[in-house]
Amino acid sequence: MSARDAQRLAEFIAFGPIVFQVSRLMIKFGILDLIRNSKEGLTREIIVRETRLSDYAVKCLLEASLCIGIIHVNPDTECFSLSKTGWFLLNDPATRVNINFNHDVNYLGWFNLEESLLNGKAEGLKHFGPWSTIYEGLSQLPEQVQKSWFDFDHFYSDSSFPEALRIIFDEHHVKSLYDVGGNTGKWALQCVGYSREVEITILDLPQQIAMMQENIKGKVGAERIHGHGINLLDSDSIFPQREGGLDAIWMSQFLDCFSMDEIVSILNRAKLAMTPQTRIYIMETLWDRQKYEPAAFCLTMTSLYFTAMANGNSKMYNTEDMQSCIDRAGLEIEHIHDHLGQGHSIIVCNLKT
Repeated sequence: MSARDAQRLAEFIAFGPIVFQVSRLMIKFGILDLIRNSKEGLTREIIVRETRLSDYAVKCLLEASLCIGIIHVNPDTECFSLSKTGWFLLNDPATRVNINFNHDVNYLGWFNLEESLLNGKAEGLKHFGPWSTIYEGLSQLPEQVQKSWFDFDHFYSDSSFPEALRIIFDEHHVKSLYDVGGNTGKWALQCVGYSREVEITILDLPQQIAMMQENIKGKVGAERIHGHGINLLDSDSIFPQREGGLDAIWMSQFLDCFSMDEIVSILNRAKLAMTPQTRIYIMETLWDRQKYEPAAFCLTMTSLYFTAMANGNSKMYNTEDMQSCIDRAGLEIEHIHDHLGQGHSIIVCNLKT
């Protein structure tokens, strides 16, 4: 990188918040869509007419977007066209989900990132409510915030479900499963739809169990999905024992919601519900196992959501961190399945022999 390029990147960082908001509004106001759908590009006058925004608003957005690099302009015709970066803003599903998640869930809270890092608490969460973690208040967040949170959560997990189902049921023939941190029951519904034999118990906060039961009501296989209310942060909260033993304990995008010491505590308690035949399946987007650099970038940035908004002490972990927690809990890694869906890995664990 040349000194001039490095300086430009430094200024890009300095104006990062407005770069984000301009780009978001170019999507929200439909300007990027209009430009994309035109054959020869559009003049500012046409954009003003089509969007019904003021000439001032359109001029500010277009000039900023030119310097950001999401549009181009033809100096002869004064027509604006879409750049490759603008195309990805419009068409890459992950980018769209990330934009909504960062605006609706994180934007205000990240103002308190400094306090969150210093205090080890999610200080940005106070913009929404008095909870110590976002999970306690998830059912009470504003509707649009909830939507963006669940869209983000489900986008990354859903793409991995088909391959995960094959691993769980075709390779390992699981018939009994604890879904730890099962949220709305989306994974559980996938499981009972894939296997007619499996019985699932979702372990989550009581308020999440209530949301889950409402969500699965009347759906195929719902009678094989059960709920067990538990505060997994409470080290005295024990996993229920299953009569006849348990085949699998499933933790999808779950352990990243806890500190490493808390992860060890959860795994230790999960271990008490295991037999030698039980396997723990940990599905995570480990940032050091990604195929492409943009994925690692997104994951390390997402760590700061956990800092400021979610709980103040967890992050997107790498393999070394997760291996350390598994070892400390007296478990061992049997196998790791990589590159599922949007960059997930499944770590299969058994009791240490």
